[in-house]
Amino acid sequence: MGRLTRIVAALAAMLALGGVARADILISINKFSQRMVVSVDGVKRYNWAVSTGKAGYTTPSGSFRPFRMEKTYFSKEFDDAPMPNAIFFTSRGHAIHGTYSTRWLGSAVSHGCVRLAPGNAALLYSMVQKQGMGRTRVVISGGGGGFFGGGGGGGGPFGDIFGDSGKPRQAPRVLENIGNGMNSFGSWVANTVGDATSR
Repeated sequence: MGRLTRIVAALAAMLALGGVARADILISINKFSQRMVVSVDGVKRYNWAVSTGKAGYTTPSGSFRPFRMEKTYFSKEFDDAPMPNAIFFTSRGHAIHGTYSTRWLGSAVSHGCVRLAPGNAALLYSMVQKQGMGRTRVVISGGGGGFFGGGGGGGGPFGDIFGDSGKPRQAPRVLENIGNGMNSFGSWVANTVGDATSR
C-alpha cells in the first residue's frame, strides 16, 4: 500500500506542476488610450504605454494569434528600423516590438506596429516564448485614426464610435462608446497638439 501511495502522490505532483507551468496570455491593446494590458489566466499583470499606427498606417483592430517571433529583427519596409523582441500577429507584418523612441510612447506614431519600451518588449517576448504562441491572444480595440476614426489607425477619440471603416456603427454600440470617446478627447487633443508643437 505504501508503494501505491507514493506513485499516486508522484503523479499528483507531476500533474500539479504541469498545470502551473502553462498559462493563457491575453494582450489587450487600446488605440484610444495607447495602453497595453497583459493578463495571465485572467489576472492583469502589466499596464504599459504603447504607440500604435499614425494616420495613414493603421494598426488593425480585432483578435489575433501570434504566429512568429524574432528576438532580433529589422524592418524590411522602413529603412531597416530595429524591431527588437518582435511578436508578429498579422501576415501583413504587424508586430508588437520594442522601440528606442520611447519619448513617443503614449502617442499614435508607428507605421502600424505596436511599439513598447525595450524592457517591456523583452519581458512580453519571454512570457509568450515560455507559454507559447498558441496560448497567447492579441486583442486590439479603440477605433481608427484621425478625430472620427477610419482610414488612419491613429485612434481619435471617436474612432470606436465610427469604427475602422469610418462608417457609423449600430446605435447601441455608438451610445455605449460615447463615454469612451469623451473621456479620451482630452488625451487626443494633447497628443495631436503635442505632436504638432514638439517635432
